Amino acid sequence: MESEQRAEQGAEQYQCCGLLQQDLTELCAWAGITSIPRVTVRPSCAATEGAEPCRLGERCIQVELQNDNDPRSVCGVFLRGWKVDEEMLGVLSKCLPALGSLKTLKSLTLEGNPLPEHSFHVLMGASSTLSHLSLRNNCIDDRAAQLLGQGLSSMSSSNHSLLSLVLSFNRISDVGAEHIAEGLRWNRSLLSLSLAHNRIGDAGAVKLAEVLQPFKLRHEEVVERRRLQMEEQGQPRAAESSSGHALSLQVSAAAGKLSATKQRTGTTKKKELLRKDKSKQSKKSTAPSDSRPGRSRGAKGAIEEQQDTEAEDLAEPSHPLLEPGLHCGGNVILPGNRVLLNLNLSYNRITERGLGALLAAVEGQEQQEGAGGRQGLRCLSLNRNNFSSACAAFTRLQKLLLQRDPLPKLVEGEEEHSQDP
Repeated sequence: MESEQRAEQGAEQYQCCGLLQQDLTELCAWAGITSIPRVTVRPSCAATEGAEPCRLGERCIQVELQNDNDPRSVCGVFLRGWKVDEEMLGVLSKCLPALGSLKTLKSLTLEGNPLPEHSFHVLMGASSTLSHLSLRNNCIDDRAAQLLGQGLSSMSSSNHSLLSLVLSFNRISDVGAEHIAEGLRWNRSLLSLSLAHNRIGDAGAVKLAEVLQPFKLRHEEVVERRRLQMEEQGQPRAAESSSGHALSLQVSAAAGKLSATKQRTGTTKKKELLRKDKSKQSKKSTAPSDSRPGRSRGAKGAIEEQQDTEAEDLAEPSHPLLEPGLHCGGNVILPGNRVLLNLNLSYNRITERGLGALLAAVEGQEQQEGAGGRQGLRCLSLNRNNFSSACAAFTRLQKLLLQRDPLPKLVEGEEEHSQDP
């Protein structure tokens, strides 16, 4: 136990010098790793020196150099043909940041490399620079899916760099799909997600569909939304109690103490202010900005106009909880995840029930888009599930998606027809 602590302290104290082979040797020694990977230059980048390529099964790290004569100018790192365990991941996490020419790691493919520690989520933290991550065929189960979902987002933090995540050929069931859906709830960066070749059924499909359309905020989310709103307005946090209801109760009590005369006076003043505000807006507005200038909108139209204005002001809020929402029946309803463009659920266990939920989500996005909302899904792959491809719901979904994304799918089906390694 003491030797392990000394090794950890030594690894933490060691300062990487930017020479990958030297740093690997030192850190592996501190970590007790006896089989130290050999660092070689990729043959295509070192033709003049005749570098020897890695042999099959050898623990080898290939690098690309910006300057063939400078081993510190590593601009690309490639690991193939051997399994990376958690200890080696820890070593690499210390070595790679010291490579000055390797500014940011954008794409990582780690396939056929199961980790019993479920450590894949460390690649998706809020500070991650990865844009594309492929974790196919890694025996990822529901527990690992929960950690991955938390890596995508939570109320307190979110991954802002990852654009594409491939989780196909794993062991994710409905439970894991629900965890992934929770991660999509507040993530506003991921554009493409593949869950093909898993064990997802109707319950998982329904959970994924729920976050792709307007959803009600939970109590703790309403409380956090109010806190964030007050912070943006510069109000102290103490104005809101832990239950999240103190502010509204104070306002209600104050309103009940007002006399009828003051209420009428306040109403009159509000009407005067509204008339002045409308007069100013009509002077500033131009004809092309409103295609229906002479139409009487009424109370409902005024609410919609106010929501449109709020949507423009909060086009890119600091937190998804601050997205413009609706208040209905005592609930706060947000528009849902409209950033995800591609979702692959092929080769799962979804029946017409789950298909119906996904169709309803796409239809809802279509209606929102027609009302000026964001785009939403453009591609939804559901091939080879437990429903007939000739059923009405699937036919309707295909037609709807074709209208939303009429471009030909040159690579569609590539992953679905690939073989499990």
